[in-house]
Amino acid sequence: MTSPVSLFDQEIGRLNDVLCAINLLGWDARTQMPAGAAQMRGAQVATLTGLARGIATGQAMRDAIARELDHLDDRPGSALRRRAVLDTQAAIDIAGRIPEKLVVEAAALKTKAQQVWAEARAKNDFALFQRLLERTVDIQREIATAIGYVAHPYDALIRQYEPGMTLADLQKLFARLKAGLLPLIDTARGRPQPRLDVLERTYPVDVQKRFALGIAQRFGYDLKRGRLDETVHPFEISFTREDVRITGRFRENWLPGGLFAIWHEAGHGIYEQGIDPSFSRGAFVTDILNLYAVGGTSFGMHESQSRLFENRVGRSHRFWELHYADLQQHFPESLGDIDVETFWCAVNAVRPSFIRVEADELTYDFHVILRVEIEAALIAGEIAVRDLPAIWAEKMQTYLGLTVPDDTRGVLQDVHWSAGMIGSFPTYTLGNVMGAQLFAAAREVPEVAAGLHNGDYLPLTHWLNHHVHRHGRSRTPDEILHDATGSGLDPAPYLRDLTEKVALLA
Repeated sequence: MTSPVSLFDQEIGRLNDVLCAINLLGWDARTQMPAGAAQMRGAQVATLTGLARGIATGQAMRDAIARELDHLDDRPGSALRRRAVLDTQAAIDIAGRIPEKLVVEAAALKTKAQQVWAEARAKNDFALFQRLLERTVDIQREIATAIGYVAHPYDALIRQYEPGMTLADLQKLFARLKAGLLPLIDTARGRPQPRLDVLERTYPVDVQKRFALGIAQRFGYDLKRGRLDETVHPFEISFTREDVRITGRFRENWLPGGLFAIWHEAGHGIYEQGIDPSFSRGAFVTDILNLYAVGGTSFGMHESQSRLFENRVGRSHRFWELHYADLQQHFPESLGDIDVETFWCAVNAVRPSFIRVEADELTYDFHVILRVEIEAALIAGEIAVRDLPAIWAEKMQTYLGLTVPDDTRGVLQDVHWSAGMIGSFPTYTLGNVMGAQLFAAAREVPEVAAGLHNGDYLPLTHWLNHHVHRHGRSRTPDEILHDATGSGLDPAPYLRDLTEKVALLA
C-alpha cells in the first residue's frame, strides 16, 4: 500500500513544478526563442517567479513544514528527511526577506537583459547593455541588504551559490593560487610555444558535435535523459534527473571551444542524472533564487564535476593517447598530418587569452579572480557600471598582460551578469580545486585507475555517483569533501596536477 503524500511533499511538489516551468522558459529563451519575444517572455517568467515565491513563502508551506517537523520528531530513521525540511525552512526564511516586488522585477529583467546582452555582444557595444546592467547591480545590492551579511555585502550573494563561503575566504584561497600558479605560468611561457594553427583548421560543426557527444556518452551522460542544443554561451539546465539538457557553442575554425565545452557541460549533466531517485520532484529544493543546481549541493561542487571531466580527464595525456586516432578519423583532412603529441601540446598550451571559457588551465583562475574583484567592488558601490570596460581592460593587463581589443572579448563575454548571477563566478575556481581533490581520491581506487588507463570512464563516474552525485543537496560541500577525500577545501592537489602537466609539456 502506497503511503499518503504529506502536505510538505505536496507543497514542495507544487513549488518544484513551477520552478521547472521557469527553467523550461529560460532554456527556450537561450536556445530557440525569437529575439522579438524577449519582453513577453520576461513577463511570463516574472509571473511564474511571483507564483513560486508565493508558494515558497506562503502560509500553506509554513504550516506544512511545522506539521512535518512535528511528525518527524520521534520517527526512526528520519534524520535525513528532517534535515531536508529544516534546510527548506531556512531557505524560505531567507527568501521571505526579499521583497516580492524585487524578486518579480529581477525575473522580468533577466530575460530582457540576456537578449540585450547578446545583441550588445554581437555588436561590440557595451553602451547598449549598460543601463540594464546598472539596474541589475542595483537589484543585487538590494537583495544583499535584504538577505543580510556581516563583513561584506558580496558575502550575501556568494551564499546563494556557495553556502558558507565569504569574500575573505576567497581572498585567502586566491592568494595561495596566485603563489602557486604564477611561477608555473612563467616556466611554461619561457619555453618554445606549441603549434596552435592545427586547432584553427577547418572542422565542420556537425562532426565536432558527433565526436564530442560520443565522448560525453562514454563519460556517462545519458542521452535518453538529455539532449544537446546550441547557444551563445554554453550551459546545463535540469528539470528533473530524467530531463537534463546541455548546450554548446561551436566554431568551424576553433576545435577546442566546442569539444571541451560539451565535456564541461556533460559533467554538470552527469551530476544531475546521478541524483538519488528518491530526491525527485524537489525533495531538496532549498533556494528558490537558485534555479541552476537543481540537485547539486552548491555551484562549486557542480563545477567540480564539469572541470573534472573537461580538464582532469579530457585534457590528460592518456585521454588523447586513447582517443586521438578516433578524432583523426573524424577530421582526416585537418589532422591527418598531425601526431598526438603535437595535438595534446596544442590543447594544453599556456597562452593567456581574452575569453574565459577558452582559457588554458594555468591562466583560467585569473579570469575568475578578475571578475570576483569587480563584482565585490560593484556591490560595495566602489566602482560604477559605466567604468567597467576600462576597469576590465586594466585588470586584464595586470593579470594576463593582454590589451583588450573590444567589448565583445572583454566585459561582454559572459552571460552571468545579464542573468543577475552576481556572486556565482567564484564557484568556477572552487570547482577547479574541488574537482582536483575528488579526482585524486578517485584515482586511488584500482578500478578507477584501470578504467582511466583503458578508456573506460564509468568506474570514475560510478565513484562520483556514490560520493557526490547521489546526495543531491542532502550534504554540504565540506561534508562531501571530507567523506570522499579526508579533508576540507585544499588547493594542493590542483596545484600538484598543474605542476605535473607543466613538467610533461617540457
